[in-house]
Amino acid sequence: MSIISEFKAFAVKGNVVDMAVGIIIGAAFGKIVSSFVGDVVMPPLGLLIGGVDFSDLAIVLKEAQGDTPAVLLAYGKFIQSIFDFLIIAFAIFMGVKVINKVRNQAEPAGPTKDQALLAEIRDLLKTQQDKNP
Repeated sequence: MSIISEFKAFAVKGNVVDMAVGIIIGAAFGKIVSSFVGDVVMPPLGLLIGGVDFSDLAIVLKEAQGDTPAVLLAYGKFIQSIFDFLIIAFAIFMGVKVINKVRNQAEPAGPTKDQALLAEIRDLLKTQQDKNP
């Protein structure tokens, strides 16, 4: 099998295409969440803590000299990333929770294969007991 045919078989597999779609949608969702955090959540939070914008928080390790920019420990960007992560995780949690709730309502709970097999064995044993008193 040639390299091209192997690559074609790999690239058109359903799970690879599904993964690509998921990554693209995830990237778009990430932009939405970043905008929500940066434009909706952080301004009121910044007002509550005295107008501080987390992304600008940094410690200067070395001052700028001439054309060389300052060396900063930008811990504010890290705090911003934590807020982004928490909001994304909460949004995904709520989405999965809703999907599971809808899924549980749509599928009536029936006996599992093991339970059905045990019920069949029970019924067979009962009929044998009735035949042999």
